[in-house]
Amino acid sequence: MDTSNPIRSAGLEVEEAEDGLVVFDPHTETVHHLNPAASVIFDLCDGSRDPDAVAALLAEVYELDVPAEEDAAAGLRELAQRGLIRWQPQEDTTG
Repeated sequence: MDTSNPIRSAGLEVEEAEDGLVVFDPHTETVHHLNPAASVIFDLCDGSRDPDAVAALLAEVYELDVPAEEDAAAGLRELAQRGLIRWQPQEDTTG
């Protein structure tokens, strides 16, 4: 998976819905309806987790025996294509 951290794009307006989240992007004047799984992935995109960590937590939420790497990767790609997340390089902590 990618080694950078996904982070929510700035300026989004997020509202909880019965079946997930509704996200309004004022830059494009677009409303996005996120299903429950996409909502979990979106919520995990705070810049502190890489895609592997998102996959592991997604598996934990849905009580899966293995990390949901393919599902997380697909969800992250979709959110990025919609402009709801962007990629933030991890900080180098070795120096």
